[in-house]
Amino acid sequence: MKHALDITDVTVAGHAQDITLRSYLPSSQTALPVVLYFHGGGFVKGGLLDTSKPASMFAARIPAWVIAVGYSLAPDFPFPAATEDAYIALEWAANRAHHYHADPHRIAAVGHDAGGNIVAALAALARDRGRHRLAAQALLAPLLDPSMTRLNEAGHSVMDDLALEECSRSYRAYLPRATQRVHPYAAPLESRRMASLPATLIASAERDLVRADGEAYARELITAGIPVEVTRHGGVTHGQIISHAPALDDVMTFLRKKLQTR
Repeated sequence: MKHALDITDVTVAGHAQDITLRSYLPSSQTALPVVLYFHGGGFVKGGLLDTSKPASMFAARIPAWVIAVGYSLAPDFPFPAATEDAYIALEWAANRAHHYHADPHRIAAVGHDAGGNIVAALAALARDRGRHRLAAQALLAPLLDPSMTRLNEAGHSVMDDLALEECSRSYRAYLPRATQRVHPYAAPLESRRMASLPATLIASAERDLVRADGEAYARELITAGIPVEVTRHGGVTHGQIISHAPALDDVMTFLRKKLQTR
């Protein structure tokens, strides 16, 4: 079923500066679940223009009230600005859900690349603060390991579109202090507290330099008793996965199930 979307921008006070939230609201006779969407760009680039296709698709086809988050970018706004912006977006969505005919108790988050890191951090932050919880998280080719000790050299050797030097520069911009690179909200793989995180989908790309990040995170979550689904998409690179139809279909199927939509 196709849904007409009402797309509007809202400016809110972020952690370090004003940020823009782009709302994708389908028409619905029942209360909608909420999906926060975080774009990629290695913490230093990207923006709301990059969210249009996946956010519109999720809003229309789950269906859900989707909020794309224009979080602050490094190096001007390093950690924890983006993570705190994410939490501000979660609070904004939960507090205004009824106004948008949505359900504040059914909120999920989706992120690609750096957005996957921010989603994993948001899930932990929401658990620890205890006011709002995520029902599910979906990470597509996430950047989760600032130590860069788990690189998929096989993926890199077959012409992935994420270069080693680019990845390293992105982490240095986002985490300028060495101590930040083991902080559990910046380096989810370094966390020793995986319990009580939400159900998780990891979509990895076969030809991705950082493929092992998401797959290692999945193993840690499974060990902690978290429901996890993992998919690896053959022949796909780091950047391609966000427009790869099977990966997006996996995300929507997962979210429909976890958010109890039809």
